[in-house]
Amino acid sequence: MSDYRANSKGAERPAGEPVLSARGIVKTFGPVVALDGVDLDLHRGEVLAIIGDNGAGKSTLIKCLVGAEIPDAGQIRVDGKDMRFRRPQDARNAGIETVFQTLSLSPALDIASNLFLGRERVRQGFLGRWLRLLDKAAMRQDAERKVAELGITTIQDINQLVETLSGGQRQAVAVARAVAFGSKVIVMDEPTAALGVRESGQVLETVRQLRHRGLGVILISHNMPQVFELADRIHI
Repeated sequence: MSDYRANSKGAERPAGEPVLSARGIVKTFGPVVALDGVDLDLHRGEVLAIIGDNGAGKSTLIKCLVGAEIPDAGQIRVDGKDMRFRRPQDARNAGIETVFQTLSLSPALDIASNLFLGRERVRQGFLGRWLRLLDKAAMRQDAERKVAELGITTIQDINQLVETLSGGQRQAVAVARAVAFGSKVIVMDEPTAALGVRESGQVLETVRQLRHRGLGVILISHNMPQVFELADRIHI
């Protein structure tokens, strides 16, 4: 895997410990070697693009970094600390959020419930502590605020079921969820693949905002103009 400095106009990569690093990542599926000793560094305030042919191992690498796959060998560190992710929740607990190509949404739930999927809030007092009743009103209110902060105008009703949304709207929900909760790293696997021009522009602006806020962003995309526009470095 080679490295290329892509965007001289972007923010300079900060010195010091990478927020996310990988060394010697190996992943095989039977006789197929998907990853063979991959190294990667991501710094705060940096957009790192990963590109390559179909079947080159891009998605497998991402899955290993975020706990969706367990590497056969290698080391992953977050803020210099060794990590062993056994499931995506482990990566989320470490501050890493992911927008997968499959989006990982629940079609039968509404938008607000999907934003808080796995992070559901319970009511205060007896109803929450003992009966575990969800605070749906608070989740709806926060979901509306988070969607508004991202400038997503295609979503009008936060109570709408995801199964009734267009592909672009579903993509927007997945991006909003990752941005809302990622505290260190946001990983985006083809985040604009199903979006129109306007929605794609909003996602690109969101990536710029994340960089400005000091988060590390990993971007997988086949859209080379977008890659060269956003990325500070490119892994090939």
